[in-house]
Amino acid sequence: MSAPAVESVLTETPAALSQELKSHTAAAHMAAEDSTFVADLMGGTLDAAALVSLLDQSLVIYRALETALAAHTGHPQLGPFIDSKLARVAALEADMAHHHGADWEAQLADGRIVIVPATLAYAEALAAMGRESIEFLLAHHYVRYMGDLSGGLIIARMVQRHYGIADEGLNFYAFPEIEKPKPYKDGYRELLDTTKFSRAQKDAILDFAAESFELNRAVFVDLDAARKAAA
Repeated sequence: MSAPAVESVLTETPAALSQELKSHTAAAHMAAEDSTFVADLMGGTLDAAALVSLLDQSLVIYRALETALAAHTGHPQLGPFIDSKLARVAALEADMAHHHGADWEAQLADGRIVIVPATLAYAEALAAMGRESIEFLLAHHYVRYMGDLSGGLIIARMVQRHYGIADEGLNFYAFPEIEKPKPYKDGYRELLDTTKFSRAQKDAILDFAAESFELNRAVFVDLDAARKAAA
């Protein structure tokens, strides 16, 4: 006796959010890394001032990001990602004091420290969208902090070799409270994959993450243009 025919329906296990983020942002990530400013800086063809200018932009961006994140520490989905071990503002402020002197805040306020238009636009987006979208903030949290944690030590070594910048001026790239980055990043990815996000939320996070790389690339483009205009 033959068993009744049963139509088998094959279902694929949905990809983990961490895997989706990696694949969804791959092209934008490569475009940002391949920008002229980054390629020249990492290739050693610029100077220490170019690295300092990048740190200047980073301070403005991270002040906006960490201010926005601070309003969501108790959020059930976003809150667990917010970790003081990742915070970059204090490190960047130490770098500013090292490179610009004790009056660096005044220099920043009056324009002696130049902030390019794309950086201001990025900070404004973080302030505006950060009030209303935890998906937006998580996407930028992922792109910024995981990128810094992954590449920080490598970048620090390269700019030290090329431009002779002391450790005291590269605090941004150091994470003294995270002894082993790989286990930390593994835990972060696990948190991404186990936090209960709806499909709509996941799609928003993916799109915002790709957009984050584009906002970063725009900063690099402006920095390159500013250097060429000043030459």
